[in-house]
Amino acid sequence: MNDFGEAFAAAFWLIATLDPDLYEIVLLSLRVSLTAVLLATLLGLPLGAAVALFRFPGRQVAAVLLNALMGLPPVVLGLIVFLLLSRAGPLGVLGLLFTPTAMIIAQTLLVLPIVAALCRQVVEDLWFEYEEQLRSLGCGPGRAIPALLWDGRFSLVTAVLAGFGRASAEVGAVMIVGGNIDHLTRVMTTAIALETSKGDLALALGLGLILLVLSLTVNGTAYLLRGAARASGL
Repeated sequence: MNDFGEAFAAAFWLIATLDPDLYEIVLLSLRVSLTAVLLATLLGLPLGAAVALFRFPGRQVAAVLLNALMGLPPVVLGLIVFLLLSRAGPLGVLGLLFTPTAMIIAQTLLVLPIVAALCRQVVEDLWFEYEEQLRSLGCGPGRAIPALLWDGRFSLVTAVLAGFGRASAEVGAVMIVGGNIDHLTRVMTTAIALETSKGDLALALGLGLILLVLSLTVNGTAYLLRGAARASGL
C-alpha cells in the first residue's frame, strides 16, 4: 500500500512539475490523435452524407460495411497498415513505417468509419424529415448536404468526439506501425503499457491520469452537446 501511495505521489509530482518526458509523450499523443480525427472528419462527413443521400449500386452494402468497420479490431488495422508501409509493401518506398505519420494514417483509418457511419445515420434521418421541404425549395440531395450537416451539427460533433476518444485510447495499431520508439513514436497508451511492464508506475500513472482526464473531458463535452441539441430541438 505504501508503494502504491508513493507511486501516486510521484505521478502527481511529474504532472505538477511539467516533467519533460511526460509532456513530450502527451503532446505527441495529442498531435497524432487530433490530426487523425481532423483528416477522418474531412473525409468521413462527405462520405457518410453521400451514402445517406445518393442512390447508387451497392449503397446498402456500403452502409453495412461502414457500420461493420466501426468495430474493426485495431490490431488488424495496424497489421494491414504495417504491410502496406513495410519495405515489401506497395507504399514501402515512402519510408513512413515507424514514424508519427504512420500512426496518423492508422488512427485516421480507425476513426473514419465511426465518423462516416454516424454521419450517415444523422443525415439520413434529417433527409427523411425534411426531404419534401428541401425539394420544394429546389434542393436535391447534393445541394442539401451543407444544410443537413449544419442542422445536425451537434450530433456530428458528438460523433467526432467519439472518434477522438477511440483514437486517443488506441494502443494496438499505433504500437504495430509506430514501434513505440522513445522520443519519436511513443504515445500515452503505448508508454503506459511499456512503463507498467518495466515497473515504472510513476510515469505510467501520470500518463494514465492525464488520459483519464482527457476521456472525461471528451465524454463531458459530448454530454453537454447532446443536452444543447435537445434544448434547441435538433
